[in-house]
Amino acid sequence: MKTKINEIFSSIQGEGPVIGYKQLFIRFCGCNLNCAYCDTEFTTGQEFTPQELYTKISDEYDLNTFHSISLTGGEPLLSIEFLKEFLPLIKEQTKIYLETNATLNENLLKIKDYIDIVSADIKLETATGLNTFDKHEQFLKNCNGIETFAKIVFDENITDTEISRCCEIGKNTGIELVLQPKMIDNKMSITSEFCNEILDKFTNLYPNCRLIPQVHKFLNVR
Repeated sequence: MKTKINEIFSSIQGEGPVIGYKQLFIRFCGCNLNCAYCDTEFTTGQEFTPQELYTKISDEYDLNTFHSISLTGGEPLLSIEFLKEFLPLIKEQTKIYLETNATLNENLLKIKDYIDIVSADIKLETATGLNTFDKHEQFLKNCNGIETFAKIVFDENITDTEISRCCEIGKNTGIELVLQPKMIDNKMSITSEFCNEILDKFTNLYPNCRLIPQVHKFLNVR
């Protein structure tokens, strides 16, 4: 059982409610979506067995110094059989933080007991060309019992219909919605005034929302 890992690195979490914490990032290759704003190269990498990956990170990093291990990508849940073997090896040493596009519902259930925090994307149709709202809502319902938030990357193309549907999902699942302006390099692609306008539209429908840009872009770290 092997999977391809694009990179392993220590950095600062720059998104969502755990922003600013030191994490060990494990970036998985491959994704089942093709978002217009994606800025990640995740097609090349090195193959590992679960034991090989566990040995590498245990030998090269002091896991006690990290808030958590971030499983990121790409889409980590595409490597579900690998994760079923890897997570039991590492779980007792650190928290597991899953970054996911929130579409692979069945795969989540196979490893749910090993996940401490879920950072789930709600993908807008204006970004992906796909309507995945129903998949996101079911995924987020399946996260019941796990600390979970949903991240929404937006730009000037976001629609009132999309805002309304995101807020419905928030209400139906009770999770926090984190609005994230699309970035171009280390700058927001939209104005601060537009960010305020969009935040007002969200909070008028669902108060449990906040706006957090990608802080690691400002810090110039990965």
